[in-house]
Amino acid sequence: MRIRAILSILCVTALAAGIVSAAPPAQIRVEVNLVNLFATVRDKHKAVITGLTKDDFQVYEDGQLQEITNFSADSNLPITLGILLDTSGSEYYMLSGIKEAASRFLGRVMRKGDEAMVMTFDTDVDLLADFTADRARLDRAINRAQINVPGGGSIIAQGPLPSSGGGGTNFYDAVYLAAHDKLSGEAGRKAIVVLSDCEDTGSKVRLQEAIETAQRTDTVVHILLVSADGGDQDTARKITNETGGRTIIVRSERNLEQAFDEISEELRNQYTLGYTPTNKARDGAYRKVRIDMKNKDYSALTRRGYYAPAPQ
Repeated sequence: MRIRAILSILCVTALAAGIVSAAPPAQIRVEVNLVNLFATVRDKHKAVITGLTKDDFQVYEDGQLQEITNFSADSNLPITLGILLDTSGSEYYMLSGIKEAASRFLGRVMRKGDEAMVMTFDTDVDLLADFTADRARLDRAINRAQINVPGGGSIIAQGPLPSSGGGGTNFYDAVYLAAHDKLSGEAGRKAIVVLSDCEDTGSKVRLQEAIETAQRTDTVVHILLVSADGGDQDTARKITNETGGRTIIVRSERNLEQAFDEISEELRNQYTLGYTPTNKARDGAYRKVRIDMKNKDYSALTRRGYYAPAPQ
């Protein structure tokens, strides 16, 4: 049965006001007040750098240098992925290539212990496959995706995932629902990979609410901006910059393969850095984070901040 549109404005307003209890704050382990950051390091030629140690990094929170107490360069840590496919009319000519490239991407990136889900979004947000390690099931879900246009047919979805049903392209709703309803209960490395032109025309949640939900659930968002005219690059970069992901512009099917390779490389070559903040306040405030590299030819890609634990 078609997913019911039960994401109401009341729910969104309550979330924005802090009334609705969301997932644990991004990157925080409340029991020990530990902040965990995932970072990918590249050189000036955009090549991924591996083999670094804790001493190669400096972490700052609100401008204050922090002591890195936990460090890992393990490329085999499990990943939980959300694949979000834009099935609005604007992707009519690209969807076939998108589906083929998405299936190949999962074949390359997924390893033992990884799980992924598949969602589509247009006038609704549909869950086509819940979290699973079964590649065949994921491939079948991707292949079932089809363009939904006003007056046309649409995919019958699985699972009790709410959507806004407000009309248009519900891109922000899709990111919000993937992070809040699905990824919030998952542990470890979490990422959303979106294929869209990022032109939202129907969501009930606002852009900043979608970003904040990804941050609070410790989810990195990567976007393949699929559009002949470049799509909404400002929106795409705002989401990826704030969550520690990347935006890659894809203007043709031929670029999709390379774009997925770059995202796969990002996901599989991340460093984990943990620190206990010198600011002990449990005030629920947003704190800015940056990672500096001692080798100035290198740059680290990570999220720009996190939310401190709320007052008890």
